[in-house]
Parts: sequence; C-alpha cells; structure tokens
Amino acid sequence: MNPYIQIENRKIGPDYPPLVIAEIGINHEGSLQVAKELVDAAHRAGAEVVKHQTHIVEDEMSGAAKKVIPGNATVSIYEIMKRCALDEADEIALKKYVEEKGMFFISTPFSRAAANRLQAMHVSAYKIGSGECNNYPLLKHIAGFGKPVILSTGMNTLESVSKAVQIFKDAGTPLALLHTTNLYPTPTHLVRLGAMTQLHQAFPDVPFGLSDHTLNNNACLGAVALGASILERHFTDHMQRTGPDIVCSMDEEACAELIRSSKEIWLMRGGEKAPTKEEQVTIDFAFATVCTIAPIKEGEVFTEANIWVKRPGTGEILAEQFEDILGKKAARAIAEDAQLKFSDIQ
Repeated sequence: MNPYIQIENRKIGPDYPPLVIAEIGINHEGSLQVAKELVDAAHRAGAEVVKHQTHIVEDEMSGAAKKVIPGNATVSIYEIMKRCALDEADEIALKKYVEEKGMFFISTPFSRAAANRLQAMHVSAYKIGSGECNNYPLLKHIAGFGKPVILSTGMNTLESVSKAVQIFKDAGTPLALLHTTNLYPTPTHLVRLGAMTQLHQAFPDVPFGLSDHTLNNNACLGAVALGASILERHFTDHMQRTGPDIVCSMDEEACAELIRSSKEIWLMRGGEKAPTKEEQVTIDFAFATVCTIAPIKEGEVFTEANIWVKRPGTGEILAEQFEDILGKKAARAIAEDAQLKFSDIQ
C-alpha cells in the first residue's frame, strides 16, 4: 500500500489527487483584513488548505536578528516579522474565517511559543519550514503533539533530514516531506527535481512533494509527474501587493490552474506498457493483418507475391506473424483481397 497521511478527512499520498497548499504566509503584512481577502481569493481558486505563518517574535529570535537582512528584503528579518506577525486574537479569527469557508487552516510555527499557540488553537496539522528542519529541539516539541506534520527540507542534507524523520517516527507522528530551494524567487536551474526524487528514494515510506518558490507552476507540475503528492506555493490575491514573498507567489488564477493541471497530471501517472482495453476500437482499424494480394489456388505456396499485410486489424493473422506464413501452402482456393485465416493454411 502506498504511504499517505491524513489531515482530518483528506488523505494525502500517491493514490489521491495532489494537495495544493496556498500559503498566504506573511503576504498580509500584518493586516487581518488583508489576510481575509487572501483567504477569499484562495477559496475562489478552489484551494483546500490555507497556510499561515505563526510568528511570536520575542520567542523566535534573539536581538542579533535585528542585524540580519534576508536576500529578498532591505530591512532586518526581525523588523519584517515584527511588522507582519498577527497577534493571537487575529490568528484565531483568521483560522475561524478559513474554516467557515470549508478549508483547512494550517500554519508554520517558528518557535516553541508559536507551536503552543497553534496547539491551543486545535490546528489539525503543522507545516514546518526548512529553517526548522534541523531545529531538533523544536521538532521534538512539535512531535509530542501527535498531529500530522508536513516538513520542508530545503538547505538540508539527507543526513540532517534523516535525523528529523527519526524524531517523528519515534513519536509515531504522521509525516510528509517537501523538497524546496530557499531562494525567493528560485532560479529555474536551482529547482532540482532530482533532489526531490532522491528524498523519496531515501524515505520511501513517507509521502513527498515540493514547496516551490519559482515564478510559475512549471516546477510543481513537473514534480507531480515525478510522483509528488503535495504542492505548496506562496499565495496572493493579486501581484500588486507589497511584501517580500509576493514576487514568488501565485495569484488566484495561477492557483486554480495549478489545482486543475496537477489533478490531470496525477491521472496521467503510472500504468504499464500494454494496450488498454479502451484502445481496441483503434486497434481494429490501425493494426494490419495478413491479406491476399492475388488469387491463390489450393496447394499454392504463400509468398510475398500473393500475400501482404494491410489494415484493418480485424483479421485473424496479425502482421507480426507474416513471416511465419511464408512458405506454407493454401488449404483451399482463396480470392484476392481476402483477410487470411488460419483455416486457409495447410
């Protein structure tokens, strides 16, 4: 049986349509009203899951973070998160708003206090970002909740991911893994879908997918063709919003297209190299069978001068058997342009 995890009533794994996660993250810039507008757009696009980021800055970062400027920003990471974090009341309101629209609310906790807040909010699953993949103390804390976990593995090696996987296995915590490249946006040549398949080969009993930061859906769709069960992209209602993650976000139209196309590609996966029963209607006219191309007398030898292969494929003797017939004799007289039968052969 193929591996899967379950978030409430939604099963996630290779036997089910890919789960598309619309990450509103911090694209609301700290405004609950904007966050709700993003949720409205995600709902219109058909998203099943809205993912938030839970930042309790004092527990998340030391004062040293005030001097660290991310590559996709002009101010410190401390300032960005302080500006963009929702307080507990607003985050509870956001979760309620998401669920009232029939979607799942999940979030990435960036600290122990954030994880505890989400546990108190009764989230059904946790998403863990790449930066926390090797934060083993925090992983152990979250694993103790027993909720399903989707873990991004960007910036990590198979060795460091293996330690994280073991933490969740030891706790009996349902787990899925996402490959990602943590550049915003990610250049095409650094997506490395081969790393995603390598991750799957290393942990074959865990559902896998892609958290993508490129500028379109191509990486996600390529990932589905390679077996991905989860696709995550940052999300905004329109690309004119401001914020560090807007550039690599999908809008409502792109999200709807990703959901449609990923389901189509999922349906295309698998199978074996053999004709399907549905192809018989085409086989009937497209294949060739052995036919006479001249009148043949009883006892006459079959040669390329009196038999050949022609459409349709409704005759008894397939073209692939043609050479087996050459040199044998006719059991009876046969008219020209007849599909040869086995009973016509001595």
